[in-house]
Amino acid sequence: MLSDLSFQQLVEYAAQNNMPKFRASQIFDAIQGGKQLEEVSNLPKDVKNKIAVDYPKYKIVKVFTSQDGTQKFIIEFADGNIVECVLMKYKYGNTICVSTQVGCRMGCKFCASTLNGLIRNLSAGEILGQVLLVNKHLGGNGKERKITNIVMMGSGEPLDNFDQVCKFIELVSAEKGINISQRNISLSTCGLVDKIKLLQEKQYNITLTISLHASLDEKRKEVMPIANRWTIKEIVDACRDYFDATGRRIYFEYTLIKGVNNSEEDAKRLATLLKGLMCHVNVIPLNSVKERNLIGVARGDAYKFVENLEKLGLSATVRRTMGEDIEGACGQLRNKILNEKKG
Repeated sequence: MLSDLSFQQLVEYAAQNNMPKFRASQIFDAIQGGKQLEEVSNLPKDVKNKIAVDYPKYKIVKVFTSQDGTQKFIIEFADGNIVECVLMKYKYGNTICVSTQVGCRMGCKFCASTLNGLIRNLSAGEILGQVLLVNKHLGGNGKERKITNIVMMGSGEPLDNFDQVCKFIELVSAEKGINISQRNISLSTCGLVDKIKLLQEKQYNITLTISLHASLDEKRKEVMPIANRWTIKEIVDACRDYFDATGRRIYFEYTLIKGVNNSEEDAKRLATLLKGLMCHVNVIPLNSVKERNLIGVARGDAYKFVENLEKLGLSATVRRTMGEDIEGACGQLRNKILNEKKG
């Protein structure tokens, strides 16, 4: 697919298909502008016919708008699979939460995205396509960027699709293209330690976010199967190495689940674990997922948990919940429409 290619690779593609270099520029600009092939007006019919098989066929099929202005976009790919991405509007700009897989195989019990398991990985160009389509929806193009920040926190585990995610980071931050600064890109992982080490070697300027959600391994195993592979200590040690190598502050996501991880002792253990690490903890009251039997805490209790962390020397905040009424909030992304299509 042509959206998987860098500009230089697209130049090579054009040469291989007996097209002049300026055609590569036209095709690249069309893709970066989020255009469907039929919307591209500066390509002759014979060129369109030549590239039709390889031109990206992803598209927005539905948009949901929350009371708070958050928008959820249903993106469909050529094979009929769909993902959801979420646009959150802040004073400082527009943040898009993209998916990296169709479904997820991590099995976290508080998350709706994993209910159907992993269907397939997305290519770098399909991840990029979510950004380009929403950017176009907002009135932007490859040269006029409306998206300012990216979080890889939609459906899928980004580090479980390591090569394509890395390629996406390089494509979306390329100077010739939409050119979003790597400093404005966050990658959220449930803690694949081996892949964190590989990511460290890439020396990207992105923000690494860890979905931790517990301060004891046994408690983490109750809600996150990945805890049977990697201990909390191994994850935190990998984060210390990552910070030492990159100088990038680490963020930890901590979803509060009533009776599981929300006690004062949990806060004390968490502070001990993270002592001395340049990090910040995002505390998240559990969002409802009807297929799961876990109970969240009141926001007041979340603020008390944060107060405890701050007293213990940690930087922490309660994350603002956005888009919950359209199932676009943290942990709620799912393939409901795909299930409806399957009947």
